[in-house]
Amino acid sequence: MTRYPNISDHGLIGDLQTAALVATDATVDWFCCPRFDSPSIFASLLDADKGGHFRIAPDRDDFVSRQLYLPETAVLNTRFMTLDGVGQVHEFMPVITGKATDRHRLVRMLRVPRGTMRFVMDLEPRFDYGRQKHALTISDRGAMFEADGMRLTLHTVGQRRTGDADDHEVQLSRRGDGLHATWTLREGETTGVALESMGGQPRRLSPSELIGLFDDTSRFWRDWLSRSTYTGRWRDMVSRSAMTLKLMTYAPTGAPVAAPTAGLPEQIGGERNWDYRYTWIRDASFSIYVLLGLGYTEEATAFGA
Repeated sequence: MTRYPNISDHGLIGDLQTAALVATDATVDWFCCPRFDSPSIFASLLDADKGGHFRIAPDRDDFVSRQLYLPETAVLNTRFMTLDGVGQVHEFMPVITGKATDRHRLVRMLRVPRGTMRFVMDLEPRFDYGRQKHALTISDRGAMFEADGMRLTLHTVGQRRTGDADDHEVQLSRRGDGLHATWTLREGETTGVALESMGGQPRRLSPSELIGLFDDTSRFWRDWLSRSTYTGRWRDMVSRSAMTLKLMTYAPTGAPVAAPTAGLPEQIGGERNWDYRYTWIRDASFSIYVLLGLGYTEEATAFGA
């Protein structure tokens, strides 16, 4: 695990009210909830020791990883390749339409298309930029973190297989304030977890429910892209750029943020330490102008309302 991956070595996922950054080793190292400008839950992007992170990866070091989006969607796919098999972590946030809400879901779906792979999960949230202590309760269905009015629930998927020892069992991490779990998946198998804010008690999700969330999210993005009027030769790149602008838009107001992250200074103690998680009128105007040129009139209307 790289302590400080380059900002370019990340994918962006979101639900149109907040967003998360996922590094190429499938570590969520930036996530603020319930809004773009809320205090962080994961911020190891800025502080690898105290910021908090959420990692799911092979339980070994000799793997090669590649990251890409599934075609015409904002579903991120981190693929791991080892001598024993190929595993995938599909990362996405089910899109929220309508009014602002405190309930958000970060879904991580594990699949093994070839061979066998043992995944390990390390979940270490750090609330309010690492300033708030939290309480943790674990059950056979998942776990719940609570800190200063914020509740974060981990829902697990499926049942533990007989004879798999600690597989599928969520346990305390070594530090005692996080979670650790492992899954051994064989070819064709699927499992995963969903991390939900203000989502109540943990529960077991069925594999079909997990796949349903995946299908609904993929369908939303494909339907949204179908509204584009662009027909040029660079459609794939233009569509990906348009989705990025959409992911950075706070749907309840229609306003795009300047960036999903806080200010990342050029040097410690230097200038330009601004917080980019707000709408800058100049930058937002350029973004809306681009979307309008692609036929997205609803986005322009929402921003001007």
